[in-house]
This record gives sequence, C-alpha cells and structure tokens, in this order.
Amino acid sequence: MSKRVHEPIISVITPAYNTAKFIRETMDSVIAQTYSSWEMIIVDDCSSDDTVNIVQQYEQKDTRIQLITLQENSGPAVARNTAIRHAKGRYLAFIDSDDQWMPDKLEKQLRFMEDRQIAFSFTEYMNINEDGSETNIINHAPESVTYESLLKNNVIGCLTVMLDTKMVGHVEMVNIRTRQDYVLWLNLSKRGFTPYGLQEVLAKYRIVGNSVSSNKLKVAKQNWKVYREVERLSWMKSAWYFMFYVSYKLKKYMK
Repeated sequence: MSKRVHEPIISVITPAYNTAKFIRETMDSVIAQTYSSWEMIIVDDCSSDDTVNIVQQYEQKDTRIQLITLQENSGPAVARNTAIRHAKGRYLAFIDSDDQWMPDKLEKQLRFMEDRQIAFSFTEYMNINEDGSETNIINHAPESVTYESLLKNNVIGCLTVMLDTKMVGHVEMVNIRTRQDYVLWLNLSKRGFTPYGLQEVLAKYRIVGNSVSSNKLKVAKQNWKVYREVERLSWMKSAWYFMFYVSYKLKKYMK
C-alpha cells in the first residue's frame, strides 16, 4: 500500500479470557502487520492466569496496544463492546486472543474496502490445531452474502471482519454468551450493508478444547435461539433455516 498523508486508524478489537498460552502469538501477528496505523484494544474478562501480565508487557513496548480490565466476568460481547466504545479508529477489525492474522491482512483488506467503497468485508481463513500446526481446512469466502443466506449458514469468521464505522455508524454486539458476532452480521446485512468476501486466506482460527461434540450441540441450540428470540422468526421459518444449518454442518463434519 502506497504511503498516504493520512492513513486511517484501524481499531483491533480483542476480548481475552485465560489465554496466556496463546495471546503472545495473537499480539505478535498484529504487530507484524505491514499496515502500521492501528490500535489494539484488549479487554480482559477477569482472567485467572497470566494473561494480564503478558499484555501489560506488550503494552509497555508498543503504545498502540491498550489493555482494559473488566471488574467481573461478563462474556465476550461485553468485552468486545467495551473495546468498541474505546476505539478511536474509523475501521474496526476483530481478532480473538487465540487467533492469528497473516502479515498483510489489514493492508489488503483496507485496500479492498477503499477501492470498492465497501462498509463490511470479511476474508477466508484456515483452521489451525491447538498447538498452532496448520490443517488443510480452509474456510472459503463467497463474493458476497445476503441476510437470507446468512440465516442458512454463517460463512463469516469474526477474526476476518472489518467494518467502516463512517458508513455503518456505531455498532455493538447483543449481550449473549455465544453467536453475538453472528447476530451483528445479520443486523448489518438486514440494514442494507452487504458483506463482501475477500477471497484470500488472511487469518488463522485456532481450534481449542476437547469437548467438540458438546460445543457443536451448544452452538446449534444457540443458533435456534438466534432465529426465535433475536431475529423473532416464526417457528416455521426458524425450522426452515435450521434445516439448512444442520445440513451444512453435517456435510462439513462428514468430509
């Protein structure tokens, strides 16, 4: 990206909870960005491990990193919303404290959005194992998605999203424990902001935890709640979209 007189600030939004094992790699991947006009706001959600100390060490070395600590454990939605309220940048980018970006992620995505006057973009990403080793699983990005297609299947990885707040205005995530990012994507697309996909792998999503089947069930239940309680769809419409959701997940896990 050619140097400009004024480079817009990208505010990197990061919730953190007991991620001392991974958060260094996350911060290193942001610091390594070829685009340097960013701030990283990390909101710690009452971690009981060494997360806060690690972030403070980085904060002292790089003034673009800012740590905020919550007084009680409140979940990722509250943590992200706290970071958003402190953000000074025109653009918001999201990354959780165990994920990573490719070095040119911000540069390429900002150019993609500016060239096309896009308010909402996302990219492709790969899954990595808990130890950081790469898998052959790539989560592809279509050229664009609609509200209806998102109801069938959320193809947008939170760690890849960038929003132009000059266009979308102030945003916050609904305060639910999971799928709060999904609800925001639905809300923005419903308001007329089409999510456009940059079809290149620019991030790495870490698969953490042992109870995979349990997590799948919880996510499925939360998806149903999103249909019925957040989007307020009828039982019939909810069942219709849930059928697509389950079908897609079964195909994915059977590969």
